[in-house]
Amino acid sequence: MTLEFWATALVVAASPGTGVLYTLAAGLAHGRRASLIAAFGCTLGIVPHVAAALTGLAALMHASALAFATLKYAGVAYLLFMAWRMLADRDALSLASQTTARTARAVIGEAVLINLLNPKLTIFFVAFLPQFVAPGDAHAVATMTGLSGAFMAVTFAVFALYGLAAASVRRTALARPRLVDAMRRLFAGAFLLLGLRLALAER
Repeated sequence: MTLEFWATALVVAASPGTGVLYTLAAGLAHGRRASLIAAFGCTLGIVPHVAAALTGLAALMHASALAFATLKYAGVAYLLFMAWRMLADRDALSLASQTTARTARAVIGEAVLINLLNPKLTIFFVAFLPQFVAPGDAHAVATMTGLSGAFMAVTFAVFALYGLAAASVRRTALARPRLVDAMRRLFAGAFLLLGLRLALAER
């Protein structure tokens, strides 16, 4: 694996998106453990996209407008739901939420859905992975699988750092009601914008 691959993977993973946003929210709302679980869930949500890229399903999705649109609008609907819930639930960011922390299964489920329902990730892997496979490589699938694993490791590490950073300022930030309200609106607005951006995405 080249330095170019690691640099590209780091830039892609660190770029603000739904996974980063969800991990930050989990860290602020529920603390360190939840932030790590969210980072794991978002990373796990990459697996189906990698599998699609390796098996050729991504090419079908790229060619089929209906398949792409179905997954895309399911993702849009879920992001809009996340925005609505963040705005409507005044306890979404609250120190009291630590005492009623959500189960790991619930956090992982939401995190996986956030990445799973984004068809652009599948197309991304189709364009991204082959760039780092030598022409004529007799073990191209194995090479791409290894690259995918490395990318997922980078993603988890970056998301975990985001989440732990958010968790580290949790008590300070959430002790200020006005700041909490502003953050809640900010997260809701960010989910809304990401949903709209996905709605406008083309194959």
